[in-house]
Amino acid sequence: ALYERVYCARGDMENRIKEMQLDLFAERTSTATMTSTATMKADQLRLWFAAFAYVRIEALRRLGLRHTQFATATAGTMRNRLLKIGALVTISVRRCLVRMAKAYPSQSEFALACLRRGRHAA
Repeated sequence: ALYERVYCARGDMENRIKEMQLDLFAERTSTATMTSTATMKADQLRLWFAAFAYVRIEALRRLGLRHTQFATATAGTMRNRLLKIGALVTISVRRCLVRMAKAYPSQSEFALACLRRGRHAA
């Protein structure tokens, strides 16, 4: 019980930290500025952006993509297979239309996440 509650949870948290560093670029905190105060502020802002991106990806995974092939995917897999797509976006007064290629393999998951996003917004 101790192994499963403490040690496995620790390993899972280390995996989440590694995912944030590798997939969401949280390890890049060496900005090239002249003063150390400006460098620390810039590094802090980059970490905030990475943390915000992780929270958004986790919410998308938990709420929009449950019971799909991306329900347990890493942030890098979701970024490469679901979010980095070529599409034509048309914005009008009444709607935002996203046209994807018919050969896009994750089109149904993308549409499902968009539908579920509407339910969880606000």
